[in-house]
Amino acid sequence: MAKKQSKYDFDLIVIGSGAGGSAAATIAAREGKRVAIAETDTFGGTSPNWGDVPTKALLHAAQLLDEAKEGARFGLRSNTLGHNYLLLREWKDLAVKRTGAGGNRKYYENEGITTLHGAAHFLSPHEISVNRRTYSAASFIIATGADWPLPDIHGITEASYLTPRTILDTTRPPKTLYIVGGGATGVELAQLMAIFGTKVYIADVAARLLPGYDSEAGEMMEKILHSQKSVTVLTQTRTVAIENENIARRVTYSRGGHEHSLRVDEVLIATGRMPNVDLGLENAGVTYTAKGIAVNDHLQTSAKHIYAAGDVLGRMSCTHTALLESRIAVGNLLSKHKLIPDYTASPRVVFTAPAVASAGLTEDDCLRRDLRIKKAVAPLSITTRSNVSDFHNGFVKLITDHKGVLLGATVVAPGAGEMIHELALAIKYGHTAAELAATPHAFLTWSEAIRVAAGKLT
Repeated sequence: MAKKQSKYDFDLIVIGSGAGGSAAATIAAREGKRVAIAETDTFGGTSPNWGDVPTKALLHAAQLLDEAKEGARFGLRSNTLGHNYLLLREWKDLAVKRTGAGGNRKYYENEGITTLHGAAHFLSPHEISVNRRTYSAASFIIATGADWPLPDIHGITEASYLTPRTILDTTRPPKTLYIVGGGATGVELAQLMAIFGTKVYIADVAARLLPGYDSEAGEMMEKILHSQKSVTVLTQTRTVAIENENIARRVTYSRGGHEHSLRVDEVLIATGRMPNVDLGLENAGVTYTAKGIAVNDHLQTSAKHIYAAGDVLGRMSCTHTALLESRIAVGNLLSKHKLIPDYTASPRVVFTAPAVASAGLTEDDCLRRDLRIKKAVAPLSITTRSNVSDFHNGFVKLITDHKGVLLGATVVAPGAGEMIHELALAIKYGHTAAELAATPHAFLTWSEAIRVAAGKLT
């Protein structure tokens, strides 16, 4: 008996090939579905092409240089070390190439996925156009991500500025740089540029750097950036105007009720991203706002055959969170048994030196929820590792409920991104501070600070 011909071109079209779309497309194709994936920019999306991978590749090299330069205190002759920024860019490009970015289109095609390169636009609930061609599908997953919008700063549309994407392709670091935005991206790029000799100013309207993290983390990073790299941190600061001044930029900002002005070579806009929702969603019956697409607990939009995942939801998720949502969304499309993504204890990492990592609730989160909590902070300086490494800036902060069950954790330390997973596991599965404290932690590791902090809560 002949197989019934589908009335659609595809079973599933995934719009966006970044973390929110890639897993879904691959899983569906391996389940035998006819799948297409549409990408308006570079296949692979932000993370491998101009986000996580290239930024962290440069940060790794910069931090290696910075640490080596400080080797004189151990008896090493390292103070004459230098760098070749063009070769550093080549290293960054190699890291991107190794990750498969840019070549991801061939990866999808090898999986039997049809690749569509161009901006997708819904014509009806089951049809999109890409490059003036129409494609239909029974189902869709929207994973168009988010982009860096221009903040409300006078003159910015006429002025020249950098974004976290374009700064990675500059031929040399600017001599002076003004960063608008003190979140994770702004802080990472502030340290990166400062290591390569740039005089950095970083401004944010919040009262501290890293406002989404525990206050101690932002305060410590401000201290480290200022004392070690002469970064000027301008918290509670509103950037009022930016204008071109010959080949430089004139920045006007307001702080403490007074306006100030300074001249810099470049301005970097890193104030947060906005979801990419301009794809004719109203034609598909999908409810959305400028802040993101509305979904239910199963990541299903108001159109039952359309799901969404990743930054387009407006939650500003991490890459690993977008991957989780991608798997859940396609799983819910393929199965009658609907799953709900579990975000409990999803870690967040700022790849500075020292790194900042967080999982679970922050102290501010607990205050907003009116939770009765206990907290403890253990400075890294209490570990023997801090003595042998001659490193003392950092801490472990733990938050528990009144019964001692772990609710949240923040680590500022070398390797904090690796250390946080022990704490994420404890938070996810409801372990207590007493259980953490009773777990042997290897001597001469930074993780001993976790045991000490947990012991303070028992």
